[in-house]
Amino acid sequence: MGRIFKSATAFRILMLVGTIVATPATAATFDGQWSVHIASSNAACSSGTSVSIGINNGQVASTNAMVTASGRVAEAGNISVTLASGMKRAVGLGRLNGTSGSGTWRAALCSGTWTAQRI
Repeated sequence: MGRIFKSATAFRILMLVGTIVATPATAATFDGQWSVHIASSNAACSSGTSVSIGINNGQVASTNAMVTASGRVAEAGNISVTLASGMKRAVGLGRLNGTSGSGTWRAALCSGTWTAQRI
């Protein structure tokens, strides 16, 4: 009985590790360059800014020297990203599909929406 329990436990652990390891490869579906348009409904905040980001194996990175980007894309396309430029920082959440995406963002004093298009 103890040997069967240990084997079943080992199998479950291997399946869990396999699922975790497989997630970045699935998120690679979104790999490539994306153009992100950032909008704010608050007149005191700048709006209409665009930034280019790159995604590689589900990891978000900036392709612009003025803006750093970091974050992750999950296998279903859910994305969380942080953009920073100097002292300014914004966190965005949303969802990507094959060629586009959208979501919301929030910073210290501003918030708004974003849309993305695969380049």
